[in-house]
Amino acid sequence: MIKHVVMWEFKDQAAGNSKEENIELAAEKLRSLKDLVEQIKFLEVGKNINQSEAAYELVLITEFESPADLDQYQIHPEHEKVKTFIGEVAAKIVLVDYEK
Repeated sequence: MIKHVVMWEFKDQAAGNSKEENIELAAEKLRSLKDLVEQIKFLEVGKNINQSEAAYELVLITEFESPADLDQYQIHPEHEKVKTFIGEVAAKIVLVDYEK
């Protein structure tokens, strides 16, 4: 099993929206991937509630059966659409992929 974890910080304003609006839009778009990408075995999206300076604003946790399934997810057209939107509105991204 492969676990894929991504966290983002967002720009104050982008794509005509406030930071809060873009966080919500990104979360909705990410959640929709569960029904659109068959390789996803588990998907969870969470908005930060921690006030620490070190905290990121949104997290995505997904699981895949294999590295090949993760690779297929990465190039899936629906994922590409979400990635393009988040790329426009996010200020910073970190990620980790690991074998569970």
